[in-house]
Amino acid sequence: MAMEERIFSLTLLCLVLSLAAGLQVSIPQPLYEFARGDNITLPCSFKPKNPTNSLVIVTWTSEGDKPGAAEALVITYYSTGQTDIPPKYEGRVSLDKDIAKGKANLKLSSITLADNKMFECRIQIPKDDEGKLAATTRLVVLVAPSTPICKIQGNAQYGQNVNLTCVSEEGSPPPTYKWQGLDVRKAPRVPDPRTTDKGGILSLYNITKETSGYYTCTSSNKIRSASCNITLTVMPPSMNIGSTAGIIGGVVAGLIALIIIIYCCCCRKKKNKEEDYAMGVREEGEFSDKEPVGNGESRQEERQEDVRSDYDDSSVRSPSDRRDRYEERSEREYDRRSDYDDRRSDYDDRRSDYSDRRDRHNDRNERYDDERRYDDERRYADRRDDRYADDDRYDEPYDDRDRERPPVPASKPPRMDYDD
Repeated sequence: MAMEERIFSLTLLCLVLSLAAGLQVSIPQPLYEFARGDNITLPCSFKPKNPTNSLVIVTWTSEGDKPGAAEALVITYYSTGQTDIPPKYEGRVSLDKDIAKGKANLKLSSITLADNKMFECRIQIPKDDEGKLAATTRLVVLVAPSTPICKIQGNAQYGQNVNLTCVSEEGSPPPTYKWQGLDVRKAPRVPDPRTTDKGGILSLYNITKETSGYYTCTSSNKIRSASCNITLTVMPPSMNIGSTAGIIGGVVAGLIALIIIIYCCCCRKKKNKEEDYAMGVREEGEFSDKEPVGNGESRQEERQEDVRSDYDDSSVRSPSDRRDRYEERSEREYDRRSDYDDRRSDYDDRRSDYSDRRDRHNDRNERYDDERRYDDERRYADRRDDRYADDDRYDEPYDDRDRERPPVPASKPPRMDYDD
């Protein structure tokens, strides 16, 4: 009993001392948790030194958006009826108040992650500035973690070290991460003693073929959890996909470059052929067969020498020199064409002369044939006159029927003369 009396006495003494100390402001809990988007109320109560006061000022503030920044005003209320709300909280903040009962609760609607901070309730009463004038609490806006993103850092080759990372872009309170591994047979993996899992980073050291498998990361907080999967395939250095792809890319690039070079050479050769054709090289080949053997060969050799000399001068870079060279070649080609035209006209003259001689020869042949026929007829007439000079029958008009007929063969019957 003595102990209980002593405790009661101490409690009563503390109450008396607190009343004598002055104003007392309090918030029941140091932390409040609400889901994002909720409409919430942060309670605040106060006990003034004097039950009645002519003026009471209630102010709610929040910590700055950045570390070290000044506090931001949320709302200020005067017992005279005035209220001051900054534009940042306009339409979202109100005060649930009862000054006589010492009630000054903050009401905040549609909370977001930006409201995840410390809030302070401060009471100001003239001539009552002793005691506990303010109280603070933390508002925790709960947000489920977003689906984490899993990645591999490092080269997945034998003997290398790699990190498997897992990060959720959202989550309040900040989510915790846990990795779990399965081998290629999807059986639970016994982690290596050197493996570390901290802050969503799973570090694997001196990896081997047995390290290959399936890995799952789980991100969780008070609301719910989310997970992501990743497949790790450890290969020997010779099976490096990046190196193989680089070699294949280099070979393909080399082939493309070679094709381009060949195409440019072909185009250049074709262009040179077109220039040769334009300069008359092709015409020289066509006309060389019609020239005489002696002078034609020498002229053809001269033209070939000119063409070779033109090609020797192809290295001239000055446009004026190339134009002069082209004009010289054009003049030589014009002279060659003129020479060819002269030879062709000479050939036409010779051909017409040959035609005239052939016509004269034909005329002589015709005259010779006429004279020969005339001589034959004259000789025949002379023989006939000599043979039948004494025959009186030829004094009469010549009758073809009286001419001697060749003897009739024995096998053939004699001809009947119907005139007798």
